[in-house]
Amino acid sequence: MRSIHAVHPEDFKSYQTDQIRERFLLNDIVQPGRINFVYTHYDRMIVGGANPLDKELELGNYNKLKADYFLQRREMGIINVAGDGRVTVDGKVYQVNKLDCLYIGKGAQNVQFASVDSQKPAVFYILSSPAHASHPTTKMSHAEAVKVNAGDSSTANKRTINKYIHAEGIQSCQLVMGLTILAEGSVWNTMPAHTHDRRMEAYFYFDVPDDQRVFHYMGQDDETRHIILKNHDAVVSPPWSIHSGSGTASYSFIWGMAGENLDYTDMDLLNISDLK
Repeated sequence: MRSIHAVHPEDFKSYQTDQIRERFLLNDIVQPGRINFVYTHYDRMIVGGANPLDKELELGNYNKLKADYFLQRREMGIINVAGDGRVTVDGKVYQVNKLDCLYIGKGAQNVQFASVDSQKPAVFYILSSPAHASHPTTKMSHAEAVKVNAGDSSTANKRTINKYIHAEGIQSCQLVMGLTILAEGSVWNTMPAHTHDRRMEAYFYFDVPDDQRVFHYMGQDDETRHIILKNHDAVVSPPWSIHSGSGTASYSFIWGMAGENLDYTDMDLLNISDLK
């Protein structure tokens, strides 16, 4: 489990491409047959991926957590973005297929990840944040998620927002999580852009064709930067930064937040005309 530290917005203005990628890009979390995590110093969010093949993968413990087990003081959200999978939590098996979500509450001690078919393996994207109380482990299928249609084809941002872990959905301490699917021919996500100084956010891009890329925009609204991402790359967004993207083809992405509240609509909207 490697760590990335928080960055001051004034320091960020001097970053070149390599520094931006080093401080914000999480491009190694999905690896065949492994579980990988990155510990961020943004609201202590942990970002990870589990890609089981023919063997079950066990959620281990890490010295960095200084805990008896991973979820002793944490909660976890999991969304599968590939083949059918199973997640076992303290002996109970949950079928988690593509675009299904599983929330695991604080106190769960034994967690295993498995693929139903090793030739079509699951890819579990994982977020974990500190938790002060225990909420029940809950699965929500993609069909059950609250869906919000946003954008328009005329502005190339027609998309469907799927909300899983939020104030009116799966209950959590501070974790908020869902995914957005862009319509064919649309490429812009989260535009108009926004910030929310009370919460950090992480994006994970998936279903990006191998020969295509996503230009993810960040920085303050009056001095933006970009970072180029491929399939299964994640990126961390500080509370002071915009988070928006445009792809060279349609794609999907998972968004996840942690911080002061669970209010999905808590955001400071920005005018497109004010972006620089």
